[in-house]
Amino acid sequence: MRRAPAPSAAVLLASALLLTGCTGTPPPTDRARGPRAAGGAYAAVDALAVKGRAPRTGYSRDAFGAAWLDTDANGCGTRDDILRRDLTGTRFKDGHCKVASGVLEKDPYTGRRLEFARGRSAIDVDHVVALSDAWQKGARGWDRGKRVAFANDPLNLVAVDAAANRGKGDGDTATWLPANRAYRCPYVAAQVAVKAKYGLWVTAAERDAMKRVLAGCPQQALPAGGNPTTPPARFR
Repeated sequence: MRRAPAPSAAVLLASALLLTGCTGTPPPTDRARGPRAAGGAYAAVDALAVKGRAPRTGYSRDAFGAAWLDTDANGCGTRDDILRRDLTGTRFKDGHCKVASGVLEKDPYTGRRLEFARGRSAIDVDHVVALSDAWQKGARGWDRGKRVAFANDPLNLVAVDAAANRGKGDGDTATWLPANRAYRCPYVAAQVAVKAKYGLWVTAAERDAMKRVLAGCPQQALPAGGNPTTPPARFR
């Protein structure tokens, strides 16, 4: 009796692959889905409404309340709260509140070390989402209380190089990004978080720019925190 020829190695391999459900070839990948699957800041961009930029008509800083109110009732204005949070080695004029000096070890926008001295400093406290940008993307229709909360929300505030801040103006992600590339992902994630929290919209160009930045850091999370969107009654 003649024996059937032994199956070849290739035949055995093919049979094993069929049994395990593995084809031996990885499924095609979609690089654009990686950041989306990871969640966080990239995925949150898709939840933002997309509209055109409204006119700047009627905008003024006063529409968001007097600058640097004490919305959390801790006895200190918001600007000093942020300086105390972001600077190291802080000293105070009054012992606990008015920051007299300190150091910004690594400015988010430029990456440089900056020294703060009250009254003659090159450090600003910036609105990550500029007030004028917010006005043109939904804030014009808010009540005063919500605008005051927005202008003083720590989620939307950061101590930065004054020259870089003024160069930014009211730019959004599509028109301005920090020169410090290492900070671009956290910066854009903060803008997404602020716009999501307050229901602000983005333009199509802004949405696309946000995705381009965040696609390079798929694990970037949304920052959390900030004041409630309604300030104490005395500011309404």
